[in-house]
Amino acid sequence: MVVDDEVLPSISPVSVAPDVTLSVRHWSGSGQPFLLVHGLASNARLWDEVAAAVAAAGHPAYAVDLRSHGESSEPPDGYDTATAAADVAAVADALGLSGAVVAGQSWGGNVVVRLAADRPDLVGALGLLDGGWLDPSANFATWEECAKVLRPPDLDGMRADALRKLITAQHRDWSPAAIDATLGNLRVEPDGTLSRRLSIPNHMTILRSMWDDPPQRLFPALPMPVLLLPAVPDDPDRAAQVRARVARAAAAMPRATIREYPGADHDLHAQHPDRVAADLLSLVAP
Repeated sequence: MVVDDEVLPSISPVSVAPDVTLSVRHWSGSGQPFLLVHGLASNARLWDEVAAAVAAAGHPAYAVDLRSHGESSEPPDGYDTATAAADVAAVADALGLSGAVVAGQSWGGNVVVRLAADRPDLVGALGLLDGGWLDPSANFATWEECAKVLRPPDLDGMRADALRKLITAQHRDWSPAAIDATLGNLRVEPDGTLSRRLSIPNHMTILRSMWDDPPQRLFPALPMPVLLLPAVPDDPDRAAQVRARVARAAAAMPRATIREYPGADHDLHAQHPDRVAADLLSLVAP
């Protein structure tokens, strides 16, 4: 699916705390609302094609830029999963949303799990796209090792056109809209070079919150239907590890279903927007 001018969203600022405003992308509809949350160092535009498909099915969709992501404020603090979940709750309250189909990708999955546990009134169903069960402490012996391996690369000063070529080469089955949205993870300066929206120190603070506060303890407190959409690697050993991790998460949730995406990218919503939209639409209350 390619987003065209007829399904472009409106964009509004929503205040969630003193001096903190989040940018929210909105597609109109009259059915059960959808609330969409991006991952770490990503942005709400990655949801555009999914949201357009959801809106075409008659449902309003809202995609949120978290702090220092996309077009949102860049405050000095609040870079942890709990604060992100509180920010999303504040957006939902400000927009009058309740009983929404709430979806999160990667770290955004962890964020919406926390949201659903803290504010189940806001969440009618939960969609977790290759995240929501992420626990870096299960993959590394120490925080220092985790921080060394997962520290993001220094991209400041790289030319935007060079990064666009790199993203396009790595993701040949992504639409031009998805490529543009991925480039939007960074700010393009007037001279054509890139700079980070989310600073590396703030990125690492979020990662540390994922280490200190994994979501597993919250799974039994999720009363709503939960759909887990894991990207399963082609490598058999890694695939077995992913399946085991996801199965453990689903077993701890009262009403969980798993639908695998074999061989898919981590950004499922960018690579397979129509399929993701169809899966999320299956969560709409009858």
